Amino acid sequence: MSFPSAARRPAARVLLLTGPSGSGKSSLAARTGLPVLRLDDFYKEGTDPTLPQLPEGGGADWDSPLSWDADAAVAAVTALCHKGRAAVPVYDIGASARTGAADVTLDGAALFVAEGIFAAEVIDRCRAAGLLADALCLRGRPTTTFRRRLLRDVRESRKPVPYLIRRGLRLLRTERSVVARQTALGAHPCARPEALDRIAAARAAEPGGALPGGAESPAEAGASRTGGGPGVTPVGS
Repeated sequence: MSFPSAARRPAARVLLLTGPSGSGKSSLAARTGLPVLRLDDFYKEGTDPTLPQLPEGGGADWDSPLSWDADAAVAAVTALCHKGRAAVPVYDIGASARTGAADVTLDGAALFVAEGIFAAEVIDRCRAAGLLADALCLRGRPTTTFRRRLLRDVRESRKPVPYLIRRGLRLLRTERSVVARQTALGAHPCARPEALDRIAAARAAEPGGALPGGAESPAEAGASRTGGGPGVTPVGS
């Protein structure tokens, strides 16, 4: 049996965090204190001819994995695991367009979180490459998810309100099937407390499992790019 050389072993591994839109992935990822890669920034642009469409002229289906660039997301995860740094797009969901780019860095962390509604789509690829620490699907009550998602999307002006309401009701009806699909792809379904426990266990299992920069608590460590945490340098707008 052959083993990968030390030069080929990743310096860091990824914890993939998925779940229905509005399930609290971003806030949970920020709470961990680990570096965060926002997988929603790998959406295709609204002008992309390969975008899947809703039936009856409803526009692009942004809840289909086909609206997302899985190859680019895996490339960024791979770069972070092996090099500790990756150039990633900055995506404006309201405009359905990339508005710039940013550098995401791990600053020596041995574990980072990659979160997004399509994270489960790349579980097998990350596992096969030896990059996967764990994969979690955050779940809760569909009515709570619906309310949280709608308030967030309206506050951030992600799309016109009538569109958001129609989408929200559709996702409310299909939430359990979304969780079932993500679970079938290999994500462990859990609520926030269990997710935090599993993330803590994954961190402890990595070499030098302390928080990046010697922080003593999640609040003192680097958070997600949207929060402006350390280790992220915008390079475009």
